[in-house]
Amino acid sequence: MSIHILPPQLVNQIAAGEVIERPASIVKELLENCFDAQATQITIHIEQGGLRLIRVCDDGVGIEKNDLPLALSRHATSKIACLDDLEHVTSMGFRGEALASISSVAKLTLTSRCENSSHGWSVCSDGAEQFFDVQPAPHPRGTTVEVCDLFYNTPARRKFLKSDKTEFGHIETVIKRMALSRFALEFTLFNQQKEVLKLAPALNSAQQEQRIAVICGQNFINNALRLDFEISGLALSGWISVPTFSRSQTDMQFFYVNGRLVKDKSVTHAIKQAYSDVLFAGRHAIFVLYLTLDPTEVDVNAHPAKLEVRFRDNRGVHDFMVSCVKRALANVRPMISNYDELPPRPESEFEQTQHFSPRYQQQSLTLSEPEMYQTLYSQPNEFPLENKKTFDANPNRMVLGYAITHLHGIYILSETATGMVLVDTHAAHERITYERLKEQYAEGAIATQPLLLPIKITVTESEADLLESSEHFFKMVGFELSRIALNTLLLRAQPALLQNSDGEQLVRDVLADLMEHEESYRIQSEYNEVLAKMACYGSVRAHRILTQDEMNALLRELEQTERGGQCNHGRPTWIALSTQELDKFFLRGQ
Repeated sequence: MSIHILPPQLVNQIAAGEVIERPASIVKELLENCFDAQATQITIHIEQGGLRLIRVCDDGVGIEKNDLPLALSRHATSKIACLDDLEHVTSMGFRGEALASISSVAKLTLTSRCENSSHGWSVCSDGAEQFFDVQPAPHPRGTTVEVCDLFYNTPARRKFLKSDKTEFGHIETVIKRMALSRFALEFTLFNQQKEVLKLAPALNSAQQEQRIAVICGQNFINNALRLDFEISGLALSGWISVPTFSRSQTDMQFFYVNGRLVKDKSVTHAIKQAYSDVLFAGRHAIFVLYLTLDPTEVDVNAHPAKLEVRFRDNRGVHDFMVSCVKRALANVRPMISNYDELPPRPESEFEQTQHFSPRYQQQSLTLSEPEMYQTLYSQPNEFPLENKKTFDANPNRMVLGYAITHLHGIYILSETATGMVLVDTHAAHERITYERLKEQYAEGAIATQPLLLPIKITVTESEADLLESSEHFFKMVGFELSRIALNTLLLRAQPALLQNSDGEQLVRDVLADLMEHEESYRIQSEYNEVLAKMACYGSVRAHRILTQDEMNALLRELEQTERGGQCNHGRPTWIALSTQELDKFFLRGQ
């Protein structure tokens, strides 16, 4: 068969196959055009799941009459003009193929009016035209794109679509996700001529949280932490869920780069890593996060549908996000409130000694690895009061209050200024012990354990090359590992704390991480897993009754402990009930 030029409509249909997966894909492309047009109000009409009609109207700057035919031509855009522009993309669209691709698989009408025009102009296309007939049309300032009979000329594509209800669900999801990237815009969605979604402009923090509550649920806002970090040209802001509020799926994870909704494996890995120490197994965090950086540091031209990006410094972005989220999660602890204080209460003998004991103040917090085991297992049923920190906090305003009793040897019942608190003794002590162990282990050198018989590990040549360039990293975390042949490594020693782990498999997993992410947290995760087990085994066991001094000491320590809101397994360590909630139980005041 001889080589020939493909017809324009077929070229556009091929391009449409990369961009238009379903009706929701069209809505996404049209919304991005509205954003670039500086719209303040966007209205979307959907019929039959988008197959019969998709109409998107905005009040943006509009399109000039002479530009309307060009807007329907492939690779025609006002966003970029040269390669330098492509490396500094700040607009949502820039490829200039969305409308041409849509018109090749549907009947499209484009109507627009600029502010300085007395009326609007309209042009129609079904993908086959080479010359467009522009006609006058009544229209307010802005643009309306109407897409009818989607896939009418490619019936095979229609067979892959789901029911109208399912397809509309995808459209609604896209609109909600896009709405979280433009709080100042008003969004109105109609389905079968009925208004189903109305999002007013959100110009302040309270209004933004209201919009997020509509999309993610009020419970998320009630259990969310606010982030706002900036360093070295990177800024991360938004909301993340506390570890005890999670989902079984990843459907409530929204991430934006310079206002663009994207999915990125490195970002997903960073969030997972940040939560690894606090999230219950099999659960996923909820987040709405916004990353802002110099446009030259991110490539938005990495995916036909612009759903993925590439960072110039992928490792730097990854580590920045891990650090920010971890710092936010570290502050999940009881906080001092502004409520009325409890009546003055005399300090117990223990509390007095904690304020003034010279022996405690001179105590070193650094323990060697054998000492850590000895501390935990020498008296496993004793609560280590001597390890408690001093507090200069006001004893009348302790947020976890004062211990009243130890219920069933499991829960501490505490009176607070605003109600009561129940604390899971084991979970709370487990988190306290775990955080202390991590601090102590981080302060000391990592002890290594020589292997009785060195292990030969066969790897690929690229993995062996990577090992040579990362040998210092492995040595730093306690591995004695070297390359002895083109495809062979020799493991002579591994961290003493991980002596019961599969060293060979851990090396392979770490190399795989380094190949993909240029960073690995597997070894640290293995360390943390061992330390978590030590903390669990060494913490106060159920049914061991604590004295009042011991309970108050634990409450004071928990107030000062990072990530004190949940245990190592992601379960909550304490819950609070206000006097108002208690009054409701007994119908007081009604």
